[in-house]
Amino acid sequence: MTRYLTPDSDLVALMILAHQTRLHNLISRVNWETRLALDQEASMSESLGVQAATWSGSTRDRIYSAVEKLLRSMLFTDEIPREAPVQGTSAFAMELAAAGPRDKIGRSLRDLDLKRRMFRYPCSFLIYSEAFDALPKAALDYFYRRLWDVLNGKDKDNAFATLTTSDRKAILDILRETKANLPGYWRASGE
Repeated sequence: MTRYLTPDSDLVALMILAHQTRLHNLISRVNWETRLALDQEASMSESLGVQAATWSGSTRDRIYSAVEKLLRSMLFTDEIPREAPVQGTSAFAMELAAAGPRDKIGRSLRDLDLKRRMFRYPCSFLIYSEAFDALPKAALDYFYRRLWDVLNGKDKDNAFATLTTSDRKAILDILRETKANLPGYWRASGE
């Protein structure tokens, strides 16, 4: 028996690993930047002997900038379209897809495309991760508001132009049915 189960690597598994590594690094960055910015804001207010009613521009910019990078990566805004289909060499792709929560019509953020892009619904399944859910409230609040604006088409930034109307609606529907702890305005039909 050899040390390795197969003589080659599963390209799909390596792509997912790269995605997960990048996203977990960005989640860690948002966590760090937010905590540091808020701590420094509190220290500055304390040293000045004032109660800060709102964040300083610097604090807000630090948090929002870090969250924006995470949001864009979660929505695959920098993904290069596939020139040819990608295929793995193991059952990894099927196992990955089977592991995710599904909405009432069977869609999951783990559904792979592998023909024109990595995932069928371009929103990372790491939105379900413990690391993501453990982000500071300030970062999560801003992330969810930005994601809401993007998925509803309120955000017209060209960075999100690759998300079609049907992509946005599918992601919104899937998250509404499968993601716990969404803000209340996500559940309301009128907004």
